[in-house]
Amino acid sequence: MAPDSTAAPQASVPAYARAAADYAPSSHPDASGALVTAVRPDSPAYDAGLEPGMRVLAVNGEALTDMVVWLWESADEYAELEVLDPRDGTVAAAELERMPGEDWGVEFDGAVFDGMRTCVNACAFCFMTMLPKGMRRSLYLRDDDYRLSFLQGNFVTLTNMDDEDVADAVRRHLSPMNVSLHAVTPEVRRRLMGANAARGMEVLGRLMEAGIEIHAQIVLCPGVNDGEELDRTLAFAEANPAITSMGIVPLGFTAHQRRFERSYSDDPAAARAVIEQVRPYRERARERCGRAVFQLSDEFYLDARLPVPPAEEYDGYPQYYDGIGMIRSYLDDTAALRAEGGRLAAVSAALARAGLRLAVVSGEGAADTVRRLVGPGGLDGEVIAVANRFFGGNVNVTGLICGVDLLGQLAADLTGVMLIVPNVIFNADGRTLDGYHQDDITRELDGRGARTLVASTMPYELARTLERELALG
Repeated sequence: MAPDSTAAPQASVPAYARAAADYAPSSHPDASGALVTAVRPDSPAYDAGLEPGMRVLAVNGEALTDMVVWLWESADEYAELEVLDPRDGTVAAAELERMPGEDWGVEFDGAVFDGMRTCVNACAFCFMTMLPKGMRRSLYLRDDDYRLSFLQGNFVTLTNMDDEDVADAVRRHLSPMNVSLHAVTPEVRRRLMGANAARGMEVLGRLMEAGIEIHAQIVLCPGVNDGEELDRTLAFAEANPAITSMGIVPLGFTAHQRRFERSYSDDPAAARAVIEQVRPYRERARERCGRAVFQLSDEFYLDARLPVPPAEEYDGYPQYYDGIGMIRSYLDDTAALRAEGGRLAAVSAALARAGLRLAVVSGEGAADTVRRLVGPGGLDGEVIAVANRFFGGNVNVTGLICGVDLLGQLAADLTGVMLIVPNVIFNADGRTLDGYHQDDITRELDGRGARTLVASTMPYELARTLERELALG
């Protein structure tokens, strides 16, 4: 059973707190609670009469505002719900019971139900503010919700958390929390993040004092928070063991802004200098706690023209989702596939028998890494590096490839090509960032003669996709 709720301290609500997306559920009074999207037959939720389209308003007497409340209140074998049936507007109680270890069998629409908290900062490096005009509205939404940090790994600044939010995070022990730190000197933080930067440091201190584990992040901007300020920020993390990992990523910028013209991608020597600056902190951390703690993103090693560290240096990849260790993982999986003996050769032989040439699309940043898999000694084929002209700047990652660049840079004649389009360029609705639908792209490329597959380009996933498509055992 969840611990007894204690009264939260009287919230001191700054003017910047509790900002939420203006089209989120909280702006629609008839859409409170959690929308049920699926109920598994013969599950506890099914037995209690829940159906898709209903709304769960409360669980064990507490308003259902997010998945944190659901996970907390439904942790035992019994839960009492208040459920709205939109067909007649009635609210009724529903009692759920389950066997130990059994899930409830219900799915909700999203992770937060009372409106996603949006960002109140003015970060100079914010990618959302560098987008071109005219894109779909949701892409300009800047989320900064501490609940999504716990639930989904989003990085948050903590600046829009009021005292009630902090008390909630502490009471429920929402750990680990992913925090965008960036800098510690007040003046530098204000320059980077805007007027609310001080609140983030205050909240961070309270969370760490409560024993909440922190995965921190620095977006390193040349001439702003590098050099001496980077040392100060790393020393702060070194002095606070609650910060169990610190990811350092380089500034990324598009051509649709006027603040930045360069980053570490333009200066290999500067990238190497950052790697050397972080090295002693990594060494001391490993001596102190057996982990490197301070992790540089893959881009720094690519920009510095240096090999990425071995797997053991990543300590289990605590910030893999932040682009830290992805290349090492890719290279190791590629090496393991090659060592399996004949598997990649069998795929290549099957492609040849079918009269097909393999071509794998990649962003420019990862293209050379993918060529370790698709190239000599691996899969027979080629890697097509697509330049990101839609965003421009130093954007070169695969996940940000846009439809206009993909279609504009691939050959007009793709006859006989088994073409792999990375699935990461599409969202859950099957659309690229610039609005092209997956079906339309596939149809266009097939019309050029390709046999197009939308699939993961990670080594084992790609191998399995090709084996399945070529009917290999």
